[in-house]
Amino acid sequence: MHVLVTGAAGFIGSTLADRLLADGHRVTGVDNFHPYYAREVKERNAAGLAAHRNGRLREVDLAVDDLRDVTDGVEAVVHLAAQPGVRGSWGRSFASYLDANVLTTQRLLEASRELDLHAWIYGSSASVYGDDATTAVDETALPAPHSPYGVTKLAGEHLAHLYRRNYGVPTLSLRYFSVYGPRERPDKAIQRFLHAAREGGSIRLFGDGSQRRDFTYVDDVVGATVAALERAPVGETLNVARGRTARLSEVIETIGLVTGRPPEVEQAATEIGDVRVTSAVIDRAARLLDYAPAIDLTEGIRRQWAHVQNHPGS
Repeated sequence: MHVLVTGAAGFIGSTLADRLLADGHRVTGVDNFHPYYAREVKERNAAGLAAHRNGRLREVDLAVDDLRDVTDGVEAVVHLAAQPGVRGSWGRSFASYLDANVLTTQRLLEASRELDLHAWIYGSSASVYGDDATTAVDETALPAPHSPYGVTKLAGEHLAHLYRRNYGVPTLSLRYFSVYGPRERPDKAIQRFLHAAREGGSIRLFGDGSQRRDFTYVDDVVGATVAALERAPVGETLNVARGRTARLSEVIETIGLVTGRPPEVEQAATEIGDVRVTSAVIDRAARLLDYAPAIDLTEGIRRQWAHVQNHPGS
């Protein structure tokens, strides 16, 4: 297939683009190279796509630019472009989240209305579930976002649903849980912790470390996304997670074991919008996508540590 991947210079998007190219697909990747983190990191992420004979990388702002060129001839869409970050989505910066997460989704759906698509995948987030559940949730749980960021991701799901119902765009949503691995954003927990281990610095831990996350290795997430492209269970909303949680304190212990450099921890107050638990039931993805996450936390951190060591500028 010819697949349009948005956010193609980001963490998950670039990893997905590389996988699709390796599988023999054509990929048009778009990214606006927003300075949320260093452009050179994103350019390095997307270098494989930019250089591949079946790849094309375009710098595009989905909120304002004409999308006809990047959608022309595509047979599937994976929409991963978004303004990330729970903590930064409050206050005046919320306007940028509306543009990057809601307006871009609506404009891309509009541009997809007349296309003959196999699948249109929306990359959603565990943030839509909020902070009420302390046990694993399935897709029938009532969404109750705990941050403005979560609100924008849920809005994107609803837009995808509306364009499927009214215009036949073959949409489905994948709710990703705490994705980590090589190329992880520099502001995310495991990447920050590994940078501290590499540089001999201390770790700043928000909260007491008892928070639990369903950490999911990026290759497992990409595998689920590729399966969703191929099988196209249109109209579905699926959790994509490991199906097993770990406390942040356990993650720090594991990093100490993997790196041989037990980190020094500086504790900070829990930030507004952070949730206590993310934990998923993944039975629906297992049934519809044959999804079976394979990488446990220790192995995933070992792989990410190798990447951090080999890419000092990451």
